[in-house]
Amino acid sequence: MTYLRTARLDLEPISLAMVEAVMAGRREDAERIAEARVPTTWPNRALIERAFTASMDEIRADPATRLWGDRLMIARDERGERRVIGSVVFHGRPVDNGIADMAYGVEEGSQGRGFATEATRACTEWALAEPGVVAVAATTLPWHAASLRVMIKLGMVHIGTREHETLGELVVYELRRA
Repeated sequence: MTYLRTARLDLEPISLAMVEAVMAGRREDAERIAEARVPTTWPNRALIERAFTASMDEIRADPATRLWGDRLMIARDERGERRVIGSVVFHGRPVDNGIADMAYGVEEGSQGRGFATEATRACTEWALAEPGVVAVAATTLPWHAASLRVMIKLGMVHIGTREHETLGELVVYELRRA
């Protein structure tokens, strides 16, 4: 998978080894794999379990499909030091309907600085250029103002709602290929 780069971020593919290290709480391994510092509070197990809707067995069985498009957000500072600040995930390669379902998160200390918009814009553009992808969709809680702002800045359009078994009602936004 291609590496993406923006003005402030390296958007690097999430590997099976990285998912396993994070799920097992092996922070040192995650930092070695990413070649970047990983924040103490990110990612936590609850976030990973929401982001990766597939089981570890499903991910291990077909990492190319299950981790399709998933990327770490790695910020670069003026000294060239790299720090993982979040991720963009696509819940697997789109198949039947051509809609890539995207989610994103930024660790608390890096929020409010436009990183989510910068990263999701690059990943959305990449996904829409991939064969068979007709749209990118994202969901959030109706009250999550920061997440809604990201979707609107990307040019996504509100297309409806969806029920989540534990989170309740989610709003759904989508950006279609031009």
